[in-house]
Amino acid sequence: MYDAFDDPNCYEGTTVLKNKLDLQTQEELTDFEQAIVSQRAEEPLPSGKLDQRHYCALHRHLYQDVYDWAGELRNVRTAKGGNVFCLPEHMAAQLNKVFGELAAAKQFRGLDADEFAGKAAHFLAELNAIHAFREGNGRTQLTFLKLLAAAAGHEVDFARLDAPAMLQAMIESFSGKEEPLARIIRRLIV
Repeated sequence: MYDAFDDPNCYEGTTVLKNKLDLQTQEELTDFEQAIVSQRAEEPLPSGKLDQRHYCALHRHLYQDVYDWAGELRNVRTAKGGNVFCLPEHMAAQLNKVFGELAAAKQFRGLDADEFAGKAAHFLAELNAIHAFREGNGRTQLTFLKLLAAAAGHEVDFARLDAPAMLQAMIESFSGKEEPLARIIRRLIV
């Protein structure tokens, strides 16, 4: 669960995010979100240039049935497990930086699987620290990773994903330890 500060996106007196079905318990919202986002992930994904606009379009596609603000950048301060994510007033600059670096690296095209995994781990660690959306960052990051890998000539198999290990690797990457995340990404590449 995220810590948010003065969050107008939640129902008053709760941490439940306002949603299109007006579900006001976290359990109901989580169940609905997981079902509909899984369904949307199986549909054709928005095309794009693997840039910030594309990233936001992926979030909008995945979460369009759940939140009115799907695809829009977060407007509140958030933290998880004591780690504070990028402040909203700095997100635009930070997103420009990481997506600019990705473009300069030609979206990691031409790299072998090991090199790709290392570069992708750093990119995902930076993107996760920004945490562009109020909810749905992890799923959007993995969806973007799939498209990024395909553009670089690699296929990822999410059936191989160990979700708890991935979560732990993302947490470790927050403090600069990216090797576990790189190993997980490498294991996903078929």
